[in-house]
Amino acid sequence: METIILIVKIAISLTLLMVWLVRPNMETSYRGGDAKNLKEEFAVYGLPRWFMITIGVLKVGFALLLVASIWVQELTLISSAAIALLMAGAVSMHIKVKDTFIKFLPSLTLLILSLFVLIFGA
Repeated sequence: METIILIVKIAISLTLLMVWLVRPNMETSYRGGDAKNLKEEFAVYGLPRWFMITIGVLKVGFALLLVASIWVQELTLISSAAIALLMAGAVSMHIKVKDTFIKFLPSLTLLILSLFVLIFGA
């Protein structure tokens, strides 16, 4: 079980870091509404730019804490719980704008994986 939790922690962290640090200006089929990048996506949700920056800092920060939790187990609870909360918010934004299921599948998957780590790894 420890190996599975390790793999899930890495997968969650890499996904968040890719979205926010590598691909924020790239178009994907998972962006909310017809958005082509993160800035447009947050506009689709009716959220201001400062909120996007705040969410980005939180997601990157908690992704890094989740990586650190590989060595410092005590960080698992806070990082996985915070990521689960952030992913629940992401799913709710997709639902708010009536996105198709496929658009919020990545957020939902990260939510489920974060809850898995929270329940079995913390």
